[in-house]
Amino acid sequence: MQLPPIQYHIQRGQIATSQTDAQVQINQREADLQISQPEADLQITHTPSKLTIDQTAAWRDMGIISIEESISKSASEGMQKAIEGMARRARDGNEMQRIENGGDAIPRIAKRNMPNERQDFTIGFIPSSYFAVDIDYDPGDVEVNIQKNDPIIDARAHKPTFDYTPGQLDTYLAQEPHFEIDVDMDTFRAQQLDMKI
Repeated sequence: MQLPPIQYHIQRGQIATSQTDAQVQINQREADLQISQPEADLQITHTPSKLTIDQTAAWRDMGIISIEESISKSASEGMQKAIEGMARRARDGNEMQRIENGGDAIPRIAKRNMPNERQDFTIGFIPSSYFAVDIDYDPGDVEVNIQKNDPIIDARAHKPTFDYTPGQLDTYLAQEPHFEIDVDMDTFRAQQLDMKI
């Protein structure tokens, strides 16, 4: 038994998608920030320096002394000269008492009491020593006290704002499926006719 020729055609279905992306927008204002820095507390305590210069010994080398010391020195020298004068006169008196014994007591006494015309000369330096001036220096003291103060920070943050648009996915049939069968009856009848003849 012969069957008529059959032809068929298949068209596959196709699915397509269309997508719209989601959109997100985030906005955030800058934070409000305030910073203040108090000045540090500064205290300075100073003890003044002190310079003491004592030139008493140097002035003494130049013959310049205080009134009190001058009076004391003059009184002492006067007392010494008075004692020396009394001793000299007593000695001269003793020699004069023995004038009858000879020995030229008067010329000897006169020669001894005659001023010395010859003066000794020497070179000297005033003051006589580098250490005649006494220098004492106290540098004092400086005390610095610093107390720092922490900065004051005031920060206020702002919350972010979100704007969200959701995406979309669309699915649709881009090409419909199709199945077609074609039976060639004309050719089949012609073949059957030929077989009968």
